[in-house]
Amino acid sequence: MTPTLAALVLPDRHPVSSFLADVQEAERAGVRAVWTYDHLTWPLLADGPWYGAVPLLAAAAMCTETVRLGTQVASPNFRHPVPFAKELVTLDQLTGGRLEVGVGAGTEGPDALVLGEEPLSRAERAERFAEWLGLLDQLLREPVTTVQGPRYTAVDAHQLPGCVQQPRLPFTVAATGPRALRLAARYGQGWVTYGPYGPSVAPKEWFAAVADQSRRLTDALSAEGRAADAVRRSAQFGLEMHWPFESRERYADTLGRLTEAGIDEVSVHWPRPDGRGVPAAALSTVVDAHGSAGRRPERGGGDQRQPLGRVLR
Repeated sequence: MTPTLAALVLPDRHPVSSFLADVQEAERAGVRAVWTYDHLTWPLLADGPWYGAVPLLAAAAMCTETVRLGTQVASPNFRHPVPFAKELVTLDQLTGGRLEVGVGAGTEGPDALVLGEEPLSRAERAERFAEWLGLLDQLLREPVTTVQGPRYTAVDAHQLPGCVQQPRLPFTVAATGPRALRLAARYGQGWVTYGPYGPSVAPKEWFAAVADQSRRLTDALSAEGRAADAVRRSAQFGLEMHWPFESRERYADTLGRLTEAGIDEVSVHWPRPDGRGVPAAALSTVVDAHGSAGRRPERGGGDQRQPLGRVLR
């Protein structure tokens, strides 16, 4: 079965109305979900505008109707589970139960240093993520939480009225290493990987790595007593990963290889003014290849945006 399609719209769209227009365009194209990065800045785009993921998703909730919305990915680098859970509950209510949250351990990049904390080793980041994710899971499931942990404390933390989606909104866990894959198997309703990252990575190497990670996720799910199909498996194409879009045949071959690897969904960066992500000329190829229902987007067409104050039905 051909993987479904998700779109990544980054928080650097300026003005904010352009972010919302791209989200609406992706919804009209029939994508399953629209994700946005949850960083305070991002090295590749550090010298330009960058907005906060939570208020952007709140605005997107008010001008969309069917597409699912979420972060890809939030991390402990600057998110404390208690206030973040409150924001997620609010977003799930605003979307009418269309929110998903992508989560990951966080890298050693700018988000990890901006608050002045000491750098953490990879093992320390993995330990922090395990505690962070476990507490976030509990906060979103229970109306009141009190926990004293090595890094995070919650005292009489109320999350009322709770999530629309029960027992909580879905987690999509970014994972490549053994410990993170175990967390994905334990807590995840989804799993996402970008495979090996970097412009020098050859397609053959990328496919092999994604397939290996998917196999190891299956093993981790089995160890948790969960079925192999209990988690939606997503592959994210990097921002400067252009080779899948070279032709219709190349993209179809890419989807076929990912299907063989057990991938259920691909996430692509929606066409951008700077040329990164899906080339605008290839967008129809991408949408058609996934058999998306709904009207194909018409870039440069008439303004079909809904007013931000529209009440959710």
